[in-house]
Amino acid sequence: MGCIGSKPEQDSFGKTVGRDDSSSHNQTPHYVKDPTAGSKPGKSNSSAPESSSDGQENFAITLYDYEAIHDGDLGFKKGEKLKILEESGEWWRAKSLSTGNEGFIPSNYVAKDTLETEEWFFKGVSRKDAERQLLASGNKLGSFMIRDSETTKGSYSLSVRDRDPQTGDAVKHYKIRTLDNGGFYISPRITFGSLQELVSHYKKQSDGLCQTLTIACLNPKPQKPWEKDAWEIPRESLKLDKRLGAGQFGEVWMATYNKHTKVAVKTMKPGSMSVEAFLAEANLMKTLQHDKLVRLNAVVTKEEPIFIITEFMEKGSLLDFLKSDEGNRVQLPKLIDFSAQIAEGMAYIEQRNYIHRDLRAANILVSKTLVCKIADFGLARIIEDNEYTAREGAKFPIKWTAPEAINYGSFTIKSDVWSFGILLTEIISYGRTPYPGMTNPEVIRSLERGYRMQRLDSCPQELYNIMLECWKDKPEDRPTFEYLQSVLEDFYTATESQYQQQP
Repeated sequence: MGCIGSKPEQDSFGKTVGRDDSSSHNQTPHYVKDPTAGSKPGKSNSSAPESSSDGQENFAITLYDYEAIHDGDLGFKKGEKLKILEESGEWWRAKSLSTGNEGFIPSNYVAKDTLETEEWFFKGVSRKDAERQLLASGNKLGSFMIRDSETTKGSYSLSVRDRDPQTGDAVKHYKIRTLDNGGFYISPRITFGSLQELVSHYKKQSDGLCQTLTIACLNPKPQKPWEKDAWEIPRESLKLDKRLGAGQFGEVWMATYNKHTKVAVKTMKPGSMSVEAFLAEANLMKTLQHDKLVRLNAVVTKEEPIFIITEFMEKGSLLDFLKSDEGNRVQLPKLIDFSAQIAEGMAYIEQRNYIHRDLRAANILVSKTLVCKIADFGLARIIEDNEYTAREGAKFPIKWTAPEAINYGSFTIKSDVWSFGILLTEIISYGRTPYPGMTNPEVIRSLERGYRMQRLDSCPQELYNIMLECWKDKPEDRPTFEYLQSVLEDFYTATESQYQQQP
């Protein structure tokens, strides 16, 4: 439940879903500005230039419909052209060329590069995420995307959904190479003046590709940014709709914010932490923004109980999901993918010099599209409960905790790596409690004798070897999360070329 940092530097919690509600325009919010954010644009005193730094006017094309739900927003339809007046953070100020209206727009709903308006172009998507998206339900053979190259700046890759007779659905990747004159090719036999021409050609025939291109990969509308400056929000702006669960230190609710946005709310039991310590930690937690981390949106701290408002995750905790009928049907490759996603999020935490402190399946949340996100980072360090903070306490997660953290209170990113190895056993066993049949004192004594959990029959030896690496006695001998991410992402393809040869 915790993630700390030595320096400050986004489907129980998941995707924010906006619903139209005209009454929201009449509300006068009384918010405390996000203390972690820089200055945000204002409507009355903005002096920002209406053109880019090179003197060119700044325009963007809208990628989706957007219904204005906050005071001062600018609504628009997909395909509109907007003049960008000011760029600042996640909300930009813009003017509609069709209506003349001005207001704030979510920056991830527009594109300034004409290539980004193509439904088959996916900006900033990694090879692994391309595979996840193309293999998701709704896509078919020949579904495809063109994305930025991860290795060569300014270059592109084509990813195509294929089917292998032996292994089933798969994704093949092709490097798109550039010509000196600006053209493109996959095979030097045929070149194209634009990526649009390349797509048009391979939609007519496979011409050496694994499949003829069919439809662009499905691309759900992205999560809207959280409302401008809504950090400390009024308690009355939240409607608690459904209790999703109760933990050691409070409850988790599905809630509605300002009548239009679905969120998750964690209510902390009074006395479980000091407001001052929580706010200090929350200011750090909010700076951690990554696709594989549950996003902290806002807080309520003026009186207890403290509310923590995050994005809503439809399928709840990974632990509960793995134990469900749907989770029990998930096959090994997807279990490995869950592990890789969590390693990716932890690699980001590692890079930012933070520590989680309570990494386990109960603190991983799952979206509607089976994206795993790490939750509850930042809380473990500030819990004021002897049952949790003392190793003998009933609430202390002994079975997930590294020996040096149990014995000496030494929590580091390497103790998180140990916990990750335990989490892998939860995933491969569909939610079994670690060290089955053993009490906490028995676990401590066994670890001191060098005992490690045995491999399950359902666990590949290669995955068990990764667990053993995570459980090395010396913290410095354990792998980094960056390494764990790379190994798990390529678990099935490490011996194969990631890209297809030129057709």
